[in-house]
Amino acid sequence: MNQNLFEVDKLLDGASGIGTSIAQETRELSEFVKDKSNDLIDRVSAYEDIISLEIGDTSLSRARNIEREANMRQIYLKFEGGNPTGTQKDRIAFAQCLDALRRGYETVTLATCGNYGAAMALAAELAGLKCIICIPESYHTKRINEMSKMGSEIERVSGSYEDSVDYSIKMAWDKEYYDANPGGVNTSIQLKAYAEIAMEIYDILRDAPKIVAAPVSNGTLLAGVFRGFVSLYKRGKTSRLPKMIAASSTNKNPIIVSFKKGLKSCRDLNPTGIKETKINEPLINWHSFDGDEALWALYDSDGASRWVSDKKLMDYSKILKDREGLNVLPASTAGLIGLLEMHKEKPFEGDRYVTILTGRK
Repeated sequence: MNQNLFEVDKLLDGASGIGTSIAQETRELSEFVKDKSNDLIDRVSAYEDIISLEIGDTSLSRARNIEREANMRQIYLKFEGGNPTGTQKDRIAFAQCLDALRRGYETVTLATCGNYGAAMALAAELAGLKCIICIPESYHTKRINEMSKMGSEIERVSGSYEDSVDYSIKMAWDKEYYDANPGGVNTSIQLKAYAEIAMEIYDILRDAPKIVAAPVSNGTLLAGVFRGFVSLYKRGKTSRLPKMIAASSTNKNPIIVSFKKGLKSCRDLNPTGIKETKINEPLINWHSFDGDEALWALYDSDGASRWVSDKKLMDYSKILKDREGLNVLPASTAGLIGLLEMHKEKPFEGDRYVTILTGRK
């Protein structure tokens, strides 16, 4: 077995895990899943056990030092760095590989700029699935090394990230591969996987927080978390729905542009006006694949949106390391920044507020 698969503490770029290796039990379960002489139902059950062992149940901790500095009550940090490859992307990657395995697929394909590819590479390797990852030619992330070491096939695609998604979707259609891209037929699976974040927050707080603030790119995370709280509320588990705050790089995200204009459907941006940097790359795009779902979450929750500069993203990643001891991907601090800036403009009442963060070495 490839030992590199389990050395997740050595992830190189972007996000990373917290340094906890894949459990020995997971290794043994993976061998069972990969053995096609075993009954498919039993293999699927074993993979579900892998998900239970490795995915989710990430920490929710009070940011007491930031609370004192901001003169704000009860800020909770939902740190997704506790997942194997360090981001919430593990949740949707493993959910989709489970679906692919259950439905008899042998190959999955997706487009990525880094973190999602690393998550899918790990999930597919543990499931015994071939994984083809499409990456824009202009993107240079060291996470490609991880993807390759875990057995994934890398295809470079000319054009933007959105072009890579289109290329991967066409490949899935033509070759009958499992399409693990955002905004496609498996959107409901992705939203359900992210809804688990809401369930985990509820398990600790025993109610919905006043606000949940999150960074947005395609919008899947924001939409999924809100759907989770909607489900809890409809079942009588919570007394309210949280207000959702979406935050992203200034003028480079269709969801926030559309929301600020009062549009009910997410409108694409002009691709030529989107300039990426090493800091804002996880947030920006000209087309948000789950933009309409995210807009619904913002409108239905009486939510808000904020723009955040690269400088603030970098500054707050350093603040979180200094004040709270968390190494976070700068782009993932967008939600926290939006929350604190809204409080500064009009102080919030004493309540509980949650922001979602991604890990980084």
